[in-house]
Amino acid sequence: MNMMTIVITMTLTLSMMLVLLNNLLALMKPNNEKLSPYECGFDPLESAWLPFSIRFFLVAILFLLFDLEIALLLPIPWATQLSTPTFSMTWALIILTLLTLGLAYEWTQGGLEWAE
Repeated sequence: MNMMTIVITMTLTLSMMLVLLNNLLALMKPNNEKLSPYECGFDPLESAWLPFSIRFFLVAILFLLFDLEIALLLPIPWATQLSTPTFSMTWALIILTLLTLGLAYEWTQGGLEWAE
């Protein structure tokens, strides 16, 4: 067998073992709260269009931004093998600096505080 077949077989086997183990060990004790369609805490008799705080969206956007930053910086170890590794490291440092300055600005302006 080639390496790809071995990796796929091992991945499928491990995934199936973990799913079966979860089904065997998980405590399944349903009650009225868990079986209700509105377990999130919203009253089902009120309007479904409850307003969200803008701070919720700010935190979500910050999470996405820093998650993207990690995806952009992931190839840096491979970029050190290039003929000019200082070029890629400089751009990585610029990205990190800009994101850090933006986070520090948002923090000092109180944008990350939940209570008003």
